[in-house]
Amino acid sequence: MKDCALIVVDMLYDFIDGSLACQEADKAVANTLAYIKAEKPSPILFVRDHHPANHSSFAAQGGPWPPHCVWGTHGADIHVDLAPYADDDLSFFKGEDPATEQYSGFEGKNPAGQSLQEVLQLMEIDKVILCGIATEYCVRNTAGDLLKAGFKVSVLRDCLAYVDAEGHKKALEEMASEGVRLI
Repeated sequence: MKDCALIVVDMLYDFIDGSLACQEADKAVANTLAYIKAEKPSPILFVRDHHPANHSSFAAQGGPWPPHCVWGTHGADIHVDLAPYADDDLSFFKGEDPATEQYSGFEGKNPAGQSLQEVLQLMEIDKVILCGIATEYCVRNTAGDLLKAGFKVSVLRDCLAYVDAEGHKKALEEMASEGVRLI
């Protein structure tokens, strides 16, 4: 359907089996791939954490996280099974400023310097289906910003991975109470 996009958040190796591996990550990737093959959504947009080695969110700089998704590393790559569906123009990189933490895909830019919101509006998209890693951080923040911008948002429950099971559950409850459709 022309007015609906799939947004895949941070299905990157460091969140799957790397320095910040999340619970249910392998299952989230497999279920996302199955969804793409069955439903053939178009367009598919990818949000990607993409940090310099000295990012302020890393423990060595006083942040809460181990180094992850560093430019040019395997950990910053989209999972090999999903990579064929990624288009550079529809990939949005967040966290590139070493001084700024960015959880929401709305803060990312594609290689042309366009935001996720700008591209969705240019494509006349008003409904989005969201999946990704981690539910309680980047998926939660991206969903919230999409809602604030007036998009109708659905989340694929079986296509999520998370840092903490309780945080995952709480994030799902919060999103549902704000109007996100859980499917």
